[in-house]
Amino acid sequence: MNAATWHPAYIGVGSNLDEPVEKVKSGIDDIGRSDDCVVVLRSSLYRSKPMGPADQPDFVNAVVALLTRLPPQELLRRLQAIENEHGRERGAVRWGPRTLDLDLLSYGAVITSSDELELPHPGIAERNFVLLPWQEIAPHYHVPGLATVAKLAGGISDADPLLERLGA
Repeated sequence: MNAATWHPAYIGVGSNLDEPVEKVKSGIDDIGRSDDCVVVLRSSLYRSKPMGPADQPDFVNAVVALLTRLPPQELLRRLQAIENEHGRERGAVRWGPRTLDLDLLSYGAVITSSDELELPHPGIAERNFVLLPWQEIAPHYHVPGLATVAKLAGGISDADPLLERLGA
């Protein structure tokens, strides 16, 4: 990929520890601080029940659209570095609590699967805490290999897990 070319990407942002609203907002700001990434749209914030173990706080979620000159794997590493800067600890509990979670949902028309990166992000079609904020900013975006965000969002329930729009 040409490093001078800007590519669209969508990032799912979530947190349920250490002032999650502030963690989500500062995580989004940190994505945009790079010379190689420009945040062009951000959704409202949403509160959702955890997808994993129920004995953890609710999550705050958002989705951002960005333009980036970074290739997908390098963008993923940048996102992981931002998570680490925010105190993210990768533990043995799948879908456990997190200070900051930045998921590369989609990158242009790329479809790929490796040990490091799967695009589009697996499980998108079942996750209202991803689809509803994403639909707010890009309903007509066609998720590669799937459908438009609006069509995918139409197939999920607002109540599973419970989702509440916070605004901001």
